[in-house]
Amino acid sequence: MKANEQYCTFSLAGLHFGIPVEQVQEVIRPQDMTPVPLAPSVISGLINLRGQIVTAMDLRRRLGLPARPADKPPMNIVVRNDDSALSFLVDAIGDVIEVTAETFEEPPDTLTGEARELILGAHKLDGRLLLVLDTARTMALQPA
Repeated sequence: MKANEQYCTFSLAGLHFGIPVEQVQEVIRPQDMTPVPLAPSVISGLINLRGQIVTAMDLRRRLGLPARPADKPPMNIVVRNDDSALSFLVDAIGDVIEVTAETFEEPPDTLTGEARELILGAHKLDGRLLLVLDTARTMALQPA
């Protein structure tokens, strides 16, 4: 891990997450989605991003968190992995923050299930934990 690293932060079900900024293409407001029949349950649909069709993945479902309230539309964080893009649906977008390696720790023992496999670790910040999401593993879907 680098000495200082910048993360695009977001929240899901009251938890704070971060993705390295170099993996984020853009952050956009809620979008109209086209459902995809027979898609895995974590796929909410497809969005049209200036002519590019991008798959939208619900991170609450991917991490095994409770469903998002129906009256709260999700925000989109479009991430890139090699030559593909995927939109992560999140509750709210935070700031870009810079953290040091000294604040990083392995995933907390309280983290269980699918989330434990997708979290690289956590940075201890003032009054909260910033959970670092493994973008590549999160983007990879397991066979249904």
